[in-house]
Amino acid sequence: MATLFDYTSKTIIVTGGGSGIGQAMALRFAQHGAHVFIVELNEAGGRETADRIRAGGGQATVVPCNVANHAQTREAVQSILDQTGHIHVLVNNAGVAHIGTLESTSEEDFDRLFQVNVKGAYNMMKHVITPMKEQGGGVILNMTSIAATLGIPDRFAYSMTKGALVTMTYSVARDYINDNIRCNCISPARVHTPFVDGFIKANYPGREQEIFEKLSKTQPIGRMAKPDEIATLALYLCSDEASFITGTDYFIDGGFERLNT
Repeated sequence: MATLFDYTSKTIIVTGGGSGIGQAMALRFAQHGAHVFIVELNEAGGRETADRIRAGGGQATVVPCNVANHAQTREAVQSILDQTGHIHVLVNNAGVAHIGTLESTSEEDFDRLFQVNVKGAYNMMKHVITPMKEQGGGVILNMTSIAATLGIPDRFAYSMTKGALVTMTYSVARDYINDNIRCNCISPARVHTPFVDGFIKANYPGREQEIFEKLSKTQPIGRMAKPDEIATLALYLCSDEASFITGTDYFIDGGFERLNT
């Protein structure tokens, strides 16, 4: 019988694969046979992910890179092509968060978020699109957020970047549909990652458990998502089994969008 979600002999790039959701996706793709290239500014985190993949018998390579840097991303993509000859899947996961309203967001904050979350995705897509066209197709998956389309308090600049990424997804899907290149995005609600724990500890010392439960219950399902749950959706959307899906923003939010009242 055929195996579902078979990534054997496929080359997959995961940006920001050194922790959290990116790490979970890198591990999941590798478990299904892919050679995962972890494009990561945090080399130590990237190496940790790669070591875990190799310990499980998988293939992983760390590519140090700042996705906000156009030249570095070009060199990173070329180095992967030199090693494998193909790029079958690009997952734009690298990103930075920010808490703040319009008034409290500085110009430096705004520019930093734009450079990483928007330009970083542009840089990576810009450099993989031609090789994907030349090889006859490929898949691009962008990690966005429910903040892209819903009004979330204190997320002014972050919401701006994620909204841009949603519309970039639609444009790429439309422009390259005849090149057999699919492009989708995933919009999670809160996901329990080290970033969440760090944010709570830094801003609510002594109240960690209380705040964690409060944030968890903002999702109607009553908890935060697990990184593995996001990774499973990514595994499907980038697979051959999802070949009819393109130009779609997938909410994985515990009912946040439709069930909150």
